[in-house]
Amino acid sequence: MRTVHCAAVDLGATSGRVIVGTWRREKLTLAEVHRFPNQFRTLSGREYWDLPYLWAEVRTGLGLARKRFPGLVSVGVDSWAVDHALLDRSGRLVHPVYAYRDSRTQALSEELGRGSFAKIYGLTGIPNYPYNTSLQLKETLAAFPRLGDSVARCLFISDYFNFLLTGRMANELSISSHSQLLDVRGMDWSPRALRHFGIPRRWFSKPRRSPAALGAIKGLPELAGVRAILVPGHDTACAFAAMPAAPDGNDLYLSSGTWSLLGFESDSPVLGDMALTGKISNERMGDGRYRPLRSSLGLWVLERTLLSYRARPGTASAWARLMSLAARVPVPKRLLDLNDPALFNPADMRAAISQQIARRGGRAPRDLARMVRLIVDSIGRAHADSVRLFEEVTGRRFRRILIVGGGSKNPLLCQATANACGIPVVSYSLEGAVTGNIASQLVALGMVRNLAQFRRRLGTQLDATHYLPKG
Repeated sequence: MRTVHCAAVDLGATSGRVIVGTWRREKLTLAEVHRFPNQFRTLSGREYWDLPYLWAEVRTGLGLARKRFPGLVSVGVDSWAVDHALLDRSGRLVHPVYAYRDSRTQALSEELGRGSFAKIYGLTGIPNYPYNTSLQLKETLAAFPRLGDSVARCLFISDYFNFLLTGRMANELSISSHSQLLDVRGMDWSPRALRHFGIPRRWFSKPRRSPAALGAIKGLPELAGVRAILVPGHDTACAFAAMPAAPDGNDLYLSSGTWSLLGFESDSPVLGDMALTGKISNERMGDGRYRPLRSSLGLWVLERTLLSYRARPGTASAWARLMSLAARVPVPKRLLDLNDPALFNPADMRAAISQQIARRGGRAPRDLARMVRLIVDSIGRAHADSVRLFEEVTGRRFRRILIVGGGSKNPLLCQATANACGIPVVSYSLEGAVTGNIASQLVALGMVRNLAQFRRRLGTQLDATHYLPKG
C-alpha cells in the first residue's frame, strides 16, 4: 500500500507549526518539523500581525519538511479566522494586516448592538463580536475612504498563504463563514450584509468547499512537484474534522486553547431569538455543513495572568506541580464572568480579574494555585453554560464532550468541565487542527474515501482519557 507524506501548516494566534503526517497502512503518524512563536505587535497604539515574519517561518518549515520527507506530496494551510489581507490586482498588500484584538472596532460593535443586529444575525448567523471581519472592513473603509479604489481582493489568513504558495486567490468556505458576511442559508456571500457594512462584493470570490485540489506550488524551488490542497481554512473547522465522534451525532466538540470553542455538527443552522441572545455562531465545515458553536475566553486568561507571577512554571514538571496544587485548593465560591469585555485584551490580566471580583464584592486570590483554580473552574462553567444552551435551543441531549487542543492536556480543566457540565469528557492525545488538515489532504488525494472513514480509522489509534463528573 502506498505511503503518503502531507505537510500541515497550522497558524495559530500564539504559535505556528509545520507538521508532516505520514499515512501508511491506514495509520497516521505525525512529525513536527518546525514550530515558531506568533504574536501581534503594537505600533502607535494599534495591533498588527507580522506577515513577512510568518511567511519566512512557513517557508523554512516547508523546506525542512521536504528535506526530511523527500517524497512530500502536498501542503495544506489552516489559520485563525476573521483577520485578512487586502491585495491589489497584482497581489501586493495595500494595507497593514490588523490583529483581531485591536480595539478599533469596539465602538462599531456597540453601535451595531443598539441598532439592526437582529437582522444581520438572521442573514449571517454570526454573533456581534467586535473582531468580526465585517466590522474590521467597515472601519478600514471609514478611516481610508480611497482605499476601496486600490483593493482588488480580500483574502483571509489561510487564503493569503495559499496565494503565496500557488499564486491563486481563493476564498475557502469554512473561514469565510466566520466573517459575518456569508449567507447563513447558502454557500455565497450575503448581498444584504455586504451592503449593510459597505463592503464591495468584488473583493471576494465565491467561497470554495474543501477539501479540493488548489494547484502546484510555484516559485519555491525547494518544493518543486508538491501540490497545495485547499483544506478547511479555519483551524477550528480542521479541529472539528479530526474528532472521532460517534455517528449518532450526540457528541459535543471542544477545541480548547487560547479560546474555548464548543459546538457540534448540524445539517441546518441554529437561529432564532435564543440563539441570537446566546451568541451561537453558525460557522461551517469545509463541506458546507454547519458547526454551531459558542466561543469563550479560554487558556488565554491563564496565560496572561501568569505573566504577573514570578513563580510561574517554566518547565513541564513545574506546570504539573502547579496543577496538582490547584486541584487541592477549595472550590472557589465566586467564579469569573468570562464574557466581561475587560478580560478580552487588558494590559494586566491579573489586575482585570481582581477588579471584576471587587466590583462584585469579593477579593481575588493572592496565591497562584488559588488563582489557577479560579480561572480553570470559570472556564469549566462557561463550557457548562454552552451545553445547557445547546440542549435548550435544539431539544437534543448530548452525552459527552470530546476535547482536543492545549486544554486536553490539562487534567484540572478536563475534570472541571466534566463536573460543571454533568457529562463525561473524553480527552484525546490528538493534534486536532493538524490532524483535520492532513485528513482533508488525504481525502483530496484519494487516499481516504471521506472524513467519516478517516474518523473510523483514527478512532482505533488514539489514546483517550475519560473524565467522569464528580460532585
